[in-house]
Amino acid sequence: MEFHVTASDPRSHARCGQLKTAHGIIETPVFMPVGTQASVKSLAPDDLEALGARIILGNTYHLYLRPGTDRIARLGGLHGFMSWPGSILTDSGGFQVFSLAKMSRIEEEGVVFQSHIDGSRHRIGPEDAVRFQMELGADIAMCFDECNAYPVGYAYAEESMRRTVRWAARCKAAHTRREDQALFGIVQGSVFTDLRLACLDELREIGFDGYAIGSLSVGEPKEEMMTVLEEVAPRLPAGAPRYLMGVGTPEDLVEGVRRGVDMFDCVMPTRNARNGMLFTSRGSVQIKNSCYADDPEPIEPGCSCPACRRFSRAYLRHLFMSRELLAYRLNTLHNLHFYLSLMARMREAIQAGNFDGWARDFLASRDAKGER
Repeated sequence: MEFHVTASDPRSHARCGQLKTAHGIIETPVFMPVGTQASVKSLAPDDLEALGARIILGNTYHLYLRPGTDRIARLGGLHGFMSWPGSILTDSGGFQVFSLAKMSRIEEEGVVFQSHIDGSRHRIGPEDAVRFQMELGADIAMCFDECNAYPVGYAYAEESMRRTVRWAARCKAAHTRREDQALFGIVQGSVFTDLRLACLDELREIGFDGYAIGSLSVGEPKEEMMTVLEEVAPRLPAGAPRYLMGVGTPEDLVEGVRRGVDMFDCVMPTRNARNGMLFTSRGSVQIKNSCYADDPEPIEPGCSCPACRRFSRAYLRHLFMSRELLAYRLNTLHNLHFYLSLMARMREAIQAGNFDGWARDFLASRDAKGER
């Protein structure tokens, strides 16, 4: 993996870069659609390519449980298995172990848990998480970490952070697939900025190809999330990709880029699409609302996504209310188009040297319009 900063905004920490992997060059800042189980729900790889996606995310926890990372390795790795020619980042599964698994127990060696699928018992440690991701063949693998819910006390947040650092060192030692796979460390410490910065210092000593901020947008007030971002994101190593995990709204993406973040992922555009919430520059649209029953306009006039090019709000509402499968596909195409186009507009603003002004205008517009 190679990463180079190509432009920066003079009034903020926003920056553009090029991230090169074995499966292509990615322009940053970038949003990664989430393909948890080797599929971005309702879309095919051709759809993602047409939208301009160059990197997607898969989840090690889910793929380990079903169909098994060893099986995927035998079938050509994750790229061959899902027929995706672009880059792939895999989450280590740490978040899902703590959020989905039943009766998880944290030990120094790893986590013991019951599968949310069938109740079977498993143990995953740092070495296992790295081995699974090497079997998957992702371009970017993530260290196994402990994710903190909110709220959490300072003492436990510190204990958890220290364990995450020890696990990160074990992940680095276990990671032998260096020829075509990068490994990112994850900064933990909940909302306590001194713990976050201490974690970052120790991760830098170990040395990783990129650095992520984990355990944000897990229930904490928005102001606390922004405080952590403000203090931590600009201090992540300047010569490596900076990744904010699991965040978030369009406004969150803009605020993250303003603070120097290069990479984002979130289920929001795909999950909200399946719930009938569509993103537009004027705010969000709840397509099930009765006001759209006779509306002949597209979701967003001027949008070039497949849904807006051909279909009306009235038709999309009909599909959604009828639970037609096409509703989920068209809604997802629109929402991902919005997110990926938003990232492209941010890259253009950074390259033009006026990102800070552009961001203020965008956020003011979103505050004024809201949901319809």
